Amino acid sequence: MCQIFIMDLHYLIDNLTNPALLFFFLGLIAVNVKSDLEIPPNSSKFISLYLLLSIGFKGGQELSHSAITDEIIWSLFFGVFLALMVPVYCYYILRMRLSVENSGAIAAAYGSVSAVTFVTTISFLELSNIPFGGHMVAVMALMEAPSIIIGVLLISIYNKKNGKKKKTNFKHIIHHSLTNGSVLLILGSLLIGYLANDAQAEGIKPFTTDIFKGFLAVFLLDMGITSGREVKALVKKGWFTLSFSLIIPIINGCTVAVISGLFIEEPGNRLLMSILAASASYIAVPAAMKLAAPRANPGLYVPMALAITFPFNITLGLPLYLWVIGLT
Repeated sequence: MCQIFIMDLHYLIDNLTNPALLFFFLGLIAVNVKSDLEIPPNSSKFISLYLLLSIGFKGGQELSHSAITDEIIWSLFFGVFLALMVPVYCYYILRMRLSVENSGAIAAAYGSVSAVTFVTTISFLELSNIPFGGHMVAVMALMEAPSIIIGVLLISIYNKKNGKKKKTNFKHIIHHSLTNGSVLLILGSLLIGYLANDAQAEGIKPFTTDIFKGFLAVFLLDMGITSGREVKALVKKGWFTLSFSLIIPIINGCTVAVISGLFIEEPGNRLLMSILAASASYIAVPAAMKLAAPRANPGLYVPMALAITFPFNITLGLPLYLWVIGLT
């Protein structure tokens, strides 16, 4: 028992001393000491695009060297299943305290995924020498849009039941979900990586691989600054939303860590599936909800996903899900 505790503590310390993660904490500190430190918006956007391009391309390369197995097919189906079911059960929990619009928007965020959390987990797996499959990038990309569509459907259905007649352009919402910049880039990069031969891929390796961790550190610094600014506003909203943004990731992550063992062998793939289930979108969903549910309060669903769930997953969530998987 003592040995297991020491191993768990070792994984936790390794994760907390990851340089990229330490830069996240630096961003939090900068906000709390009222520093003027900031990453220019254009630079931040470029870095986020780079991270998605890099992880998609490397995932495509990994996939091109892998046979399409039953595990890969089951992983893709399971990812989509989670993206459809998680927002449904989250919606009914949220409706105990929140409005239809806020419940739908938050449910969509927690059914969708955080690409940055996924990328950070991949960095953690590489540092820990834990193998994983490139097909998990495809799983992540497929989990973005379904949750947005389910969230919008729930808002539309229950608004009609409450007598609010507001026409929702589902065709536009579905198109926006599928052509969202992050979804399109990750899928496009995955396809390009899959089609590129090894010699061609090696030519851009200094860009796609060698500088990846440095850019991730700068991006997490920016995320730390943003999270530090948002968390104060969230605290004012009450304990219900704070509790939800911590408890739901634990339930989703731990449940998937167990269930995924039925059809996934690699612990790295099980961890990635768990972190996808536990994460929440703070980029794709807010962009969609501005169009679909303008009355939903972004002061709730953005800081919940970014200021609470994201830090929890990359600090305490990773070692917790690893422990459930049985890797520690």
